[in-house]
Amino acid sequence: MTLANWCIAAACLLPTMVALTPKVASFKDQDHYDNTHPRDWESRQVGWKRRAHAAHLNGFEALPLFIAAVILAQQANANQDRIDILAMAFVLIRVVYSIIYISNLAILRTLVWFAGVGVSLAILAMA
Repeated sequence: MTLANWCIAAACLLPTMVALTPKVASFKDQDHYDNTHPRDWESRQVGWKRRAHAAHLNGFEALPLFIAAVILAQQANANQDRIDILAMAFVLIRVVYSIIYISNLAILRTLVWFAGVGVSLAILAMA
């Protein structure tokens, strides 16, 4: 399995890790996470917890282009080292994006989002 394939796995797990952050933090709150009614709990969140949920959803939205780009570039026998480097960059960008989103830095978040899309498109262009 290539490093880029491992990056696909990491990118798929990242949104779940982001979603867990407010849930774990809420155990000390009065309104702690309720696994029997998770959607109700999510709808009541505000501030950084609501932004974490939004970052979680955006993480899943970013996956199709990235996964398709890696697979298509590999099928085209593009330079695997370059695919690996760009795939690692994508995962790092998505980690930074999630932190920035939770931190409520909207303009920077948009710039980092464009960087992630750009990396996926760069991989796709190798196909």
